[in-house]
Amino acid sequence: MSNVIYEVNNQIGYITVNRPEVLNCFDYETLSELQKVIAGVHLDSDIHVIIFTGAGEKAFSAGADLKERKTMNDAEVRRNVKLIRDVFTSIAELPQPTIAAVNGYALGGGFEWLLSCDFAIAAEGASLGLTETSWAIIPGAGGTQRLPRLIGEMKAKELIFTAKKLTAEEAFHLGILLKVVPREQLRSACEGLAAEIMSNAPIAIKQAKYAITQGMNTDIQTGMAIEGKAYEMTIPTQDRLEALLAFNERRKTKFTGK
Repeated sequence: MSNVIYEVNNQIGYITVNRPEVLNCFDYETLSELQKVIAGVHLDSDIHVIIFTGAGEKAFSAGADLKERKTMNDAEVRRNVKLIRDVFTSIAELPQPTIAAVNGYALGGGFEWLLSCDFAIAAEGASLGLTETSWAIIPGAGGTQRLPRLIGEMKAKELIFTAKKLTAEEAFHLGILLKVVPREQLRSACEGLAAEIMSNAPIAIKQAKYAITQGMNTDIQTGMAIEGKAYEMTIPTQDRLEALLAFNERRKTKFTGK
């Protein structure tokens, strides 16, 4: 059976890391499979939102597969670290909005995985943390960069330096999670958010994501220029004209992503 399951339903892509027996840890094979799936989704304009999760009920992902790491030489470790960094960067660069459905442990690379998504919703009882310093390494798949940008430098340093594990409620209050829900409501909560997003124009959503993501990593003047270029992409779309027509006709919009 594949280590990564990809399914599509109602223009939502569901991507599941399928290694529940090892808490959905990432080995080289799994990362390679995940990279291929992401590359395909990136180019699929029929997919409007992507939901990531881990198989089973215990873990979103507990990070790198330490049993595999134990057998590796230094060059192989560097290869794996580069691959996981590249995979999560590919997730962050997806044009579609992404949602992490955090169903359990999100530790180390699992935490970095959710940080690469636009939104994270967790089940009650989930445990999250960048625990790498307790293993004599550091977060190597974006954790040292994405977490401070999300919650601020000082708090990120505390979490990384202490390797502290957070409850879902603690992560919510820090702004790491959008919401915390009962486990049985996790999928519906993610799909509910996806539905809210998908009620709006797909091209506009992608351009808004692009403007926000790119603008956050630069000064405000450059960010304003990025926003202007992103806005320009929406002007010639059929969806923009449809929105105006629907307003005049007092009816619901019918966006086509064109």
